[in-house]
Amino acid sequence: MKGGRRTRLSPQQRRAQLIELGVELLASRSLDQISVEDIADRAGVSRGLLFHYFGSKHDFQVAVVQHISRDMLERTAPDESLDPMEMLRGTVVAYVDYVTERPATYVSMLRGSVSGDPDMRAVFEETRRAMVERTVTHLPSIGIDVDAMVRLAVRGWVAFVEDITIAWLQEQGISPSPAHDPDTAPNHDSALTREQFVDLAVAALPAVVASAQPDSIGGLPSEPIAVETSRAGPVAP
Repeated sequence: MKGGRRTRLSPQQRRAQLIELGVELLASRSLDQISVEDIADRAGVSRGLLFHYFGSKHDFQVAVVQHISRDMLERTAPDESLDPMEMLRGTVVAYVDYVTERPATYVSMLRGSVSGDPDMRAVFEETRRAMVERTVTHLPSIGIDVDAMVRLAVRGWVAFVEDITIAWLQEQGISPSPAHDPDTAPNHDSALTREQFVDLAVAALPAVVASAQPDSIGGLPSEPIAVETSRAGPVAP
């Protein structure tokens, strides 16, 4: 796709445009497969101008990932007008909606070759910290004293949700899984529905917080929420 006539933009607008083009291309390819030439061509600018704004292809990739991470945090921000469990559920639903709209982007960032890059890991770590912080911020309102153990448990919950999201996307056939690996190949008969997946992710947080502070679970349910699967019995974290 050849770029059209070059439009004069401010430096901030041009930089934002280039990042948005990178985000768009991530819908159909992994981050390391996006070429500088393709981005420059689509924007109607020279390759050198792209490097003027980002310095290198790697810097451009980091900027794209930072943009996606900020966008995800904004899209999944908790609604503080709700009670704690409804707030949690609303955040998880927004998160599931976000990743199912862009599964290839999500999987390539967390499991692709760029996930091993130190600068990328720093962006992912910053995003996880933000998710942990906004979760623990609301725990005192339901009787949970936030200490190092609770904070670590919430961090574990964030990692758990990330991991099961990738597995769920692959089971649903929403995200491609390796055809040669029977453990990750799509299995639609046993895959959780969207609602069941949300139930599982929501139920996991009270479970891990209760294990960290078993005598102080406040407004969180004392028993995990059962999740019915299509083949097996109830599943709880």
